Order: sequence, then structure tokens, then C-alpha cells
Amino acid sequence: MTDDILAPEEFLLSLFRLAVTTAYPSAEKMPLPEPVSGRTIVVGAGKAAASMAEVIEKNWAHGPLEGVVITRYAHGLPLEKIEVVEAGHPVPDEAGQKAAEKILAQVSDLTEDDLVIVLISGGGSSLLALPADGVSLESKKAVNKALLASGADISEMNTVRKKLSSIKGGRLAVSAYPAKVVTYMISDVPGDDPSVIASGPTVPDLTTVADAKAILKKYQIDIPADVAVHLETEAAEPPSKDHPAFQSSDAHMMTIPQDILQETAIYARSLGITPVVLGDQLEGEAKDVAKVHAAIVRQENDYDQPLPKPCVILSGGETTVTVRSTETPGRGGRNAEFLLALADALGPMENVFALAADTDGIDGTEDNAGALLNPGLYEKAEEEGLSIREYLERHDAYSFFEKLGYLVKTGPTRTNVNDFRAILIL
Repeated sequence: MTDDILAPEEFLLSLFRLAVTTAYPSAEKMPLPEPVSGRTIVVGAGKAAASMAEVIEKNWAHGPLEGVVITRYAHGLPLEKIEVVEAGHPVPDEAGQKAAEKILAQVSDLTEDDLVIVLISGGGSSLLALPADGVSLESKKAVNKALLASGADISEMNTVRKKLSSIKGGRLAVSAYPAKVVTYMISDVPGDDPSVIASGPTVPDLTTVADAKAILKKYQIDIPADVAVHLETEAAEPPSKDHPAFQSSDAHMMTIPQDILQETAIYARSLGITPVVLGDQLEGEAKDVAKVHAAIVRQENDYDQPLPKPCVILSGGETTVTVRSTETPGRGGRNAEFLLALADALGPMENVFALAADTDGIDGTEDNAGALLNPGLYEKAEEEGLSIREYLERHDAYSFFEKLGYLVKTGPTRTNVNDFRAILIL
């Protein structure tokens, strides 16, 4: 690094802070819609819902404003005109269901003179929990838990979730019709497909019930009886993409995962560190993605390929962790598991430092954003009697890094563009 401006760990943390700042909602990213003669209602769901709503509330100067948004517990903000409800994530709860019912009630019985501003970000699918008629919240929670543990990717999970919902998969837009609907989105999904982000409540769902059934079969998920009955009904199929509600609906993508890779690459280059951007759409088992990264690190370390050292390997996307039965199940998080698997695959390297963290500040269900890896980890783990392989096998990466003091804790960031990984090779 040029003139040792930053210590390696501080450099990695500064990259992560920049990633979060880049992903945070702002007025510049949210050009407000034209005012209407009727009501203006703000609704939404996601980990960034409160911060997005705050931008709207602070910058709206066109008359009365009302609405409700749902965010994860501890992710709320005190607003004056827009109600912020905190609810369960990643497993839906009753608070989310009641808030979703309130949202649906607010957008019902509107006219073409009304405007609905919809704020959508990652986490919205679990938070916007309004089961389809005949499906209980407990049944939906059971399916959700099974999907989370199965290793299914976010697109697959949301394909199923949309078929069990009264509000997702374009149904919110249909309920708001004939009002004009303007949606602002922060993408947390590989490919930035609007229909996948929070299960696309205002855009057409192009997947089918047959697709959902195939996913449930693929991961051998036993579904409750009421879910099975519902999937045989016509109501489970999504609204037609030709529904007029979608013709009067606009969607704006505010921030995508590529934005944070681009900004952190520019910053790294300004410090004399060459960035190697692998992409923002990396998916797969955290352990497998870590092995691929480890192979690239070894090639870089041994041969200065693809670029000469010092360099930093940057990547984004969303890995998965398939939880298998263990005698002593551990505390995980996909970013901590990625980093522990990276440590296992690499072994001690005096010139390699790494960070993996979730931009929402919460790695899975724990209180950390992610963790750090440095050359001293291996010796310290040996001194503490900690086996990397054993902790990895029981999905207990959080405990491993906690005992070494290597966790990264930021608290809720109130934004989310998924995972951020940076590996520095000096």
C-alpha cells in the first residue's frame, strides 16, 4: 500500500464503510414523482425502508403525505408522517402480517387521481408477510424456514414466497389500481431483477405455480396441508403481466450491488492498490465460493496474475449455507462461513488479509456484519485450541471469530445491497 497510508485491516474496513455509504438512500438517487390532485401514499418494506421513507418525507413539498413502511427490528427511524413498523426477518411474524394488512388497506379503493410511492429493498419479502387466503402465517413461516436451511438461492425462495402471498408478485400494484404507482428499489439480488427484489410486489411475476412446486421438490421440502391445497388453486397463479395496473406503474432502481464494487475499486486504486473485480452476482454455497476465491488468491500470490500485487479482490452477490444436522449446531452467517472456509482453503499466508460482511450490518441472524481474516488468525486459533475445520463443519463461524475478536460489528445500516467481500494481497 502506498506509504502505508492505512493498516491492512483498516483499509478493508474503510472499503466496507464506503460500500455501505454508497448503498445508503439519498435524494439524488430518488427523483420524486410529479404531484397529483388526490392522495399521496407511501408504502414499502425492506431493511432500507425507513431510510428511504425518511428521504421522501424530508423532500416532499407537494401537500399531505401518509403511509406505512415495514422494516426489520432495530432498523427503524422516527418519522412524522410515515409510520415505520418493525417486524421479523428472515422469518415472518405477526407484526409483519398486521403491517402488510395495513398497507393493503391503505392502497385499496384509490382513484386515478391518487399516487402510491412504493419503497422496496432487500428483506422485504419476509417483512411483507400477508399469506394468501387459506394459508396460515405459521404454515408460511414453516416453508420459509425450510427454504432458508435448504440452500435455495434468493430467486428460488422468492418464486415460492410469491405464490403464498396476497401482496407480493405484483399483487400490491393490482390492489392499488387505478392509482399511479411509482416504485423505488435498492437491489440485493444477483442480476437486479425487479421481480425478485422483495418478491416484486409492484411488478409482474413471470414465474408459475409449477416453478414453485419444482423448487419445493428439488429441495425436498415438506409443505403444510393448507399450502398444498392453495398451490392447487387458481389464486396461487400470479396476476397477468397484461393487467392494466402494470401499465400505470413505474419502477426506478436506486442502487445496485455493482455500484459498491465500482466505488470501492476507485478508492482502492487511489491508494495504489489494484482492484480485481470478480463481479456482483456470485452465488452458491459459501464454502464453495470461498474455495474459488482461494484459488484466485494463490494464483495472484504465486504468479502476480491476473494483476500484479498489491491488489484487492472484490466481489458481491449472495452465497447460501445449507445447514445439515449436527450434534452441536453453531452460530453461523454466510459471510462468516465464507471467511472461515477461505481460511481453511488458504492456510497461513503472511501477505493476505480479508473481509466478508453483509451491507445491511447483519450476517444472517447474528449481531455482526461479518468478520476479518489476517495472517495472525492461524497462530491465535492454535493458541486458543480452535479447529477451523471443526467450527466449519458445524456451521459455527460466528463463535470462531468471536473467540478470536475478529468479528465486524456495525449495527443495522438501514440499507442492503447484499454481501461485500474484499481480499487484500500485499
